[in-house]
Amino acid sequence: MWSLDHTMMRVEDLDASLDWYQTHFDYEEKGRWEADTFTNVFLGPEDVHDEGALLELTYNHDGRTYTMGDAWGHIAVRCDDVYDAYDELMDAGVEDYRDPDSCGGSYAFVTDPDGHEIEIVERDHGAKWSLDHTMIRVEDAEQAIGWYTRKLDYELFRREEFDDFALYFLKPEDAPDEAMSVELTYNYDGRSYELGDAWGHVAVRTDDLHEAWETLMTRHAEDYRDPESCDDRYAFTKDPDGREIEIVTN
Repeated sequence: MWSLDHTMMRVEDLDASLDWYQTHFDYEEKGRWEADTFTNVFLGPEDVHDEGALLELTYNHDGRTYTMGDAWGHIAVRCDDVYDAYDELMDAGVEDYRDPDSCGGSYAFVTDPDGHEIEIVERDHGAKWSLDHTMIRVEDAEQAIGWYTRKLDYELFRREEFDDFALYFLKPEDAPDEAMSVELTYNYDGRSYELGDAWGHVAVRTDDLHEAWETLMTRHAEDYRDPESCDDRYAFTKDPDGREIEIVTN
């Protein structure tokens, strides 16, 4: 219960975004929802783990544009060797953004056609380019950690403290290595953040939508969009920083 199912981001040109992810990350379409006003497409590697997360691209048909904001940081994808992976992307025509040398040799960054940042990290588990974590920035680290541990039963399995900021990684206690985690970034200078609308939500997976919702209400999660308001297909709450968290069923 509560394992991370997907991260949703909004795109302005669906065909261009699909081509980018399918060409450079070898993603395949795992599912699609065509509505009157929008299209949702779910992507991931062919051999994504059963407990792995997908990327959801949302395209609104009205041609709107989006603001990135700074409350969302990035998604991270896995590889065996960050230098080889970055060179592969550069050879394929991806824009040079932050190469491994500029990141201490342990990771790198590219951006997709809409400017969403994508971190490339070395891992000895998970399919190549599978989602490793989603990074979000929080204004109160203790409050945010408490929310994920109390509301979603997550555990803090990794933390890194630096001079100016700290990183906290959380996911369910029994989640396999291949599952996606959430990375909370806390900057010590007390800054605040803007959500923007280029990023949508992270989604957590459960077996029983109504039971999960009742549990969240018992734990005093925000009653934002209950299952009934979403045709009993999904529901939404919010974390302490106002970020939407979708609840979906397996």
